[in-house]
Amino acid sequence: MKVYFYHTQDIQYILRRMDDGEFPPHYLYGASKLGAHGIDVVWHKARVGLPRWRMMLRNTWRILTCKEQIDAVYATHYRGIEPLVLLRALRLYRKPIVVWHHQPVIRSPKRWREWLGRLFYKGFDRLFFFSQKLVDDSLATGKVEPRRVLLGHWGADIDFYDRVTAAAAAAGCTRSGFVSTGKEMRDMPTLVNAFNATGADLDIYVARKTGDVSYERVFGGLTLRPNVHLKFVEKLIPYELSLIVARAECVAICCQETKYTVGLTTVVEALAMGLPMICSRNPQIPVDFERDGCGISVPYGDVEGWKRAIDYIRNHPDEAEQMGRRGRQLAESTFNDERCALEAAEAIKSAVAEVRGEGGN
Repeated sequence: MKVYFYHTQDIQYILRRMDDGEFPPHYLYGASKLGAHGIDVVWHKARVGLPRWRMMLRNTWRILTCKEQIDAVYATHYRGIEPLVLLRALRLYRKPIVVWHHQPVIRSPKRWREWLGRLFYKGFDRLFFFSQKLVDDSLATGKVEPRRVLLGHWGADIDFYDRVTAAAAAAGCTRSGFVSTGKEMRDMPTLVNAFNATGADLDIYVARKTGDVSYERVFGGLTLRPNVHLKFVEKLIPYELSLIVARAECVAICCQETKYTVGLTTVVEALAMGLPMICSRNPQIPVDFERDGCGISVPYGDVEGWKRAIDYIRNHPDEAEQMGRRGRQLAESTFNDERCALEAAEAIKSAVAEVRGEGGN
């Protein structure tokens, strides 16, 4: 069996960096491990910087004209392949499409958009969601068939982070202080105000600008006390950034309110590295920090809640260490790239079998 793997990011760049040990394989959503399940992969070749309409046409054309005989399309997102999905919905494209969906499916107040949306979602043979909350909210719209919906367990590549942790230990690093990484929808005022008040050491690594958000401008309006250290980063590869995280005793993930799993990349990294977390209480995130015992969650924008969580981690080092250990166990059992690859393989095979049973080829 063979699948065409589509990603909104530059797959060839990721593969090169993976070969050098600088990128974790889970950025490819299990695709790099599909071979172990009898599935070969045709890697999409992206062209970055194109207008969205050109990107959609180019990507769809590349898949439709792929010279290799593929059995299905496996994608990390539908953005960029919308025409192909519509063709599949109309059954003009015969190969099944398996996609990860990053937000809940929603209803539209406009009748024509609602009608188009219902047609569009018929183009997915399998839809992976990151959490049960996303599954439940999406099913409630009636736009997606329950039999096509899957709860996926996207998680970190354990071996990659074992190498990171070993390298940090070999360099003589001891874990101390808090660290904040990540770039999307971060609530920097709440984070900084909380750490300013506690005096706990915090290292912040963030890009000057992400999308339409200028963090340089955000921080220009904030006062940082000596315990809060800011470093703007542009092109740190994941391995280098993970080495920085490995030196911390706790990971701080302070986000703005969203309807998707913002912060999840940082969460699965911390789980794999055995680090406790303080995280904004995002119901879309599949980890329940208190129930799973791997960290503390705080309501959005709650500076006082952040202060209490920071003080708890500082004043209970043994419990913080146990949080990290429980998080690592969760990574090993549930949120890891091996399980993600297995679930993706099973979804692809079942979708292909279903299409073949209907007379598709």
